[in-house]
Amino acid sequence: MKFSKLRVVGFKSFVEPMEFIIGDGLTGVVGPNGCGKSNLVEALRWVMGENSYKNMRASGMDDVIFSGSLNRPARNTAEVTLFLENNDRTAPQAFNEADILEVSRRIERESGSNYKINAKDVRARDVQLLFADASTGARSPAMVRQGQIGELISAKPTSRRKILEEAAGISGLHSRRHEAEIRLRGAEQNLERLEDVLVQIDGQLDSLKRQSRQATRYRNLSSEIRSAEAGILYLRWADARDALESAQSQFYEAQKAVNEATAVQAETARVQAIASHKLPELRDNAAKAAAALQRLVLARNDLDSEERRIKERLQDIDRRLAQLAEDITREERMVSENDEVLERLAEERAELLEENETFLERTETAREKVAGAEEAVGELESSLSDKTASQARAVAERRQLERTVADARQRAERLSGQASDAENVLNALNTELDQVDGVAERREALELAEETLTEFELAVETSEEQTASARDEEQVAREALSAVERSFSSLETEARTLESILSAVSSSDWPPLVEAMKVAPGYETALGAALGEDLEAPDNEDAPVYWGGVLVLKDDPSLPAGVQALSEVVEAPSKLARRLAQIGLVDKETGAELQKQLKPGQRLVSRDGDLWRWDGFVIRADAPTPAAQRLAQKNRLAELHDQMDEVCGSVDEKQQLMEQAAATVRQAVEQEQAARGRVRDAQRTVSAAREALTQAERALSQLAAKKVSAEERLDQLKEQAAEAREFQLEAEEQLESAPDMSGLAEEIAKLQQDVAAARMALAEARAVAEGLAREQQMRDRRLEAIAREHDSWRTRASNAAEQIETLVARREEAAEEREELIEAPEEIELKRRDLFSAISKAEEEKKQKDDELQQAELDQSDVDRLAKDALEGLSGAREQKIRAEERLEAARERKSNLERRITEDLEVAVSSLPEMVGLKEGAPLPDADALEKRLDRLKAERERLGGVNLRAEEELKEIDEQKTTLTSERDDLIEAIKRLRTGISNLNREARERLLASFNVVNDHFQRLFTHLFGGGMAELQLVDSDDPLDAGLEIIARPPGKKPQTMTLLSGGEQALTAMALIFAVFLTNPAPICVLDEVDAPLDDANVERYCDLLDEMSRRTDTRFVVITHNPITMARMNRLFGVTMAERGVSQLVSVDLETAERFRETA
Repeated sequence: MKFSKLRVVGFKSFVEPMEFIIGDGLTGVVGPNGCGKSNLVEALRWVMGENSYKNMRASGMDDVIFSGSLNRPARNTAEVTLFLENNDRTAPQAFNEADILEVSRRIERESGSNYKINAKDVRARDVQLLFADASTGARSPAMVRQGQIGELISAKPTSRRKILEEAAGISGLHSRRHEAEIRLRGAEQNLERLEDVLVQIDGQLDSLKRQSRQATRYRNLSSEIRSAEAGILYLRWADARDALESAQSQFYEAQKAVNEATAVQAETARVQAIASHKLPELRDNAAKAAAALQRLVLARNDLDSEERRIKERLQDIDRRLAQLAEDITREERMVSENDEVLERLAEERAELLEENETFLERTETAREKVAGAEEAVGELESSLSDKTASQARAVAERRQLERTVADARQRAERLSGQASDAENVLNALNTELDQVDGVAERREALELAEETLTEFELAVETSEEQTASARDEEQVAREALSAVERSFSSLETEARTLESILSAVSSSDWPPLVEAMKVAPGYETALGAALGEDLEAPDNEDAPVYWGGVLVLKDDPSLPAGVQALSEVVEAPSKLARRLAQIGLVDKETGAELQKQLKPGQRLVSRDGDLWRWDGFVIRADAPTPAAQRLAQKNRLAELHDQMDEVCGSVDEKQQLMEQAAATVRQAVEQEQAARGRVRDAQRTVSAAREALTQAERALSQLAAKKVSAEERLDQLKEQAAEAREFQLEAEEQLESAPDMSGLAEEIAKLQQDVAAARMALAEARAVAEGLAREQQMRDRRLEAIAREHDSWRTRASNAAEQIETLVARREEAAEEREELIEAPEEIELKRRDLFSAISKAEEEKKQKDDELQQAELDQSDVDRLAKDALEGLSGAREQKIRAEERLEAARERKSNLERRITEDLEVAVSSLPEMVGLKEGAPLPDADALEKRLDRLKAERERLGGVNLRAEEELKEIDEQKTTLTSERDDLIEAIKRLRTGISNLNREARERLLASFNVVNDHFQRLFTHLFGGGMAELQLVDSDDPLDAGLEIIARPPGKKPQTMTLLSGGEQALTAMALIFAVFLTNPAPICVLDEVDAPLDDANVERYCDLLDEMSRRTDTRFVVITHNPITMARMNRLFGVTMAERGVSQLVSVDLETAERFRETA
């Protein structure tokens, strides 16, 4: 795959849609700092699956969205699309048919991001694996960002190993191995949990079998309880039916009484209505008289109120006249005082104007004194500043020399001490290296632990086979036991049903004689046909129909020759002996012929139920009689008991076999678990031994590296200490030759005294001038205040004259109103006399109307009492009717509730209850108390069973199926674990082989490129810290020309950058990545090394298909690019991209 184009919209500073073409060869990106060049690289890494917002230089992933500028609003989305050419068909299978792959990533603020390949949604993991399989990715060493060269140099050796993994193309293998290890741990944990679940299921199976037997007993008891409840409910329903009929009769009688009371109440209501019709007119007349009297009384009250109001108004007017007189006097006094104040203000203004005329001369004199003092102070301060600066420079130079001498002395002493410490450290490291040992012993311990682990794993496989075999045997035993238990349960259920049927008849007061009979199997139908309903009769003489005791007589006729008597196959009481002796058993074919030989009272029967009587009566065998059925049921019950005894013994035998098999399974599982525990212990021992070996090897390697570093540091410290001592001597010589400053200090002290005296004279002159200015400001403010007071007093005088005129007018108006009010009381007195006369006449008329109304109301009360009595009688009749109706409704409700309860509880109609209970039509109802006792006994027996799991049989079946499924899943898990371990081992083996092969190739390329970049020297790569290449670290040993071999951290900045570039390009030569991004890698290089760097880029571009994107500020590098893209920021916060094809531009220039 080849990278061809990058499209960016709304990502960081690239707010507008922008396309960045990635062509063959070298593509350069230039621009000033802060314009957004690195944002291009981050957009490329972001679309390749980078999930760390810190690597995006952001505080959150939403920060990659354009956040707005002064002229543009913030955006809510950002999208980056990468175009890949798939002409070589190396893409994943799902997209390998497309020539162009469009990998896009879109983020929406606060909603996360999503990935697409060719407009199809994919996972971030799919995108990361796509680029990892292509030897690139968001964190690939080929994506060299700013500062990454330094990180590569300072990285730990194990971190540098990723470069080799990229070269070997095993980054994808690492990801797949990690996923496989996670799955392996999950599968092993699932297997352990599955073993625990299977052990629990075995215990559940035993418990469910007991619960299943208990549930069967519970159902049988529930059936009997249902029958008893049906009988009780039927008795209650019969009582409710009788109560309903009685309530209906009472309701009809109450309805008749209500009708009679209604007629009486209607007549009394008519008389009451006639009397009530007259009352409204009388009440209206009385109300009119009362209203007229009330109006007159109100008029009188109004006159009284008017008189009080006039008196109060007169008092208010008198008070107002007195107040107005006082106000007029006050205003006249204010006018007389105003002239005096105005005269005083005019005198004060004249005095202030006179003082202002003499102030100008004093002010001018004070200003001249201040100017002269300031000029003297300036000249003295200038001289003092020059002298002080000269002294400060001399002091600073001397102090700097003193500090330089002290620092040089301290540095020489410190370096000498550090050299001594480094020598002690080196001696200690030599001693520690001599003492380090035990690597061989730890390697032997690891090999021994691995052999032990192999033995335990073989033991686990053997235990698994034994467990599987035991489980198969247990399954066979369980199936056999289940079959026998089902057979026993079926027999037990049938026997219990027959017992309940037979016990229903035997519980009566006179049990039929058939209950005391036994018949040979197969002859039940013959006996039922021979005796018929006579078998239902008891032998108790108290019964209305019964069998009496008649003995067999000697002269009783005998059966035809060769006919077997029925008494020979039937065991019956002696009272039936004579009857059975006269009944013969024959075949169906010979019965008709032998019928002719029968004597009176004799009959013949066949086993099928055919009957031939002596008088010619014949019955064909159509259906067995109830008695025959009961006899067959008794025989079947006895047969069932025999079969149950046989099956019960078989159940015990199968149960023992099942328990033995379960014990064998438990023992096998325990052995398997113990073997697995030993394997886990052995695995931990192997891990511990491997870790101990790794630590020992790492410690040895670290001590060797520390020794080399300590030797180099000791040499450097000795050289630096010698240089520090030389520098100290030079600084001491410079300090001794520094000039003396005592004479300069005396001149500066004298100048400081002169400056202080001049400043004091200046301060006094300024104080005089400022005092004169303050006096002038105070006089100006007073003149302004006098003017304001003069205007105020003049305005107040004019307002006082106007106020006096207004007050005089108000006083005249109040006097006129007072004279009008004095004449009003005489008119009020005349009106009061007329009202008193009218009120007395209205009171007499009102009394007359009230007497007429009172008499009519007395008559009305008598009529109301009679109507009330009639209404109370009607109410009593209605209450009786309501109570009767309530009793009727209660009876109906009780009957309905019982019917609803029967329907809900028993799910049958009421008409079916007698059949459920076994009641015959016309038969007396059973005793309710006996049924209640029987029901309580059955319920108590069911309660004694305790909590019963009615779904035990279903759960037993489900658990059995679940166990089968889990056993299959356990086998699948074991097989999956084996496959995962094999896969991980294969991945590790392949990764080691490819990593070692790539290491040799990368090392050869690295050595050659190092020599090319440095113009000589030597370098090599070493695997350190572990014998396993997958866990080892990568150490770089370099020797530039003229220097001894040393690690990367001891090289200069430029040497480190060139060495890191040699390593990165060596990886390219081994496994070229489709793209390489170099972000300001040439920054630490000088011009000569930049030329070498560019030559190497040209060579890599020619030898590989890698496309290079180079971000640089160096003009030499820019000139070597095939095309240039410039990133500008004409608008603050918004980046723009412009491009130039340098090769095309050169062709145009040559043509011109």
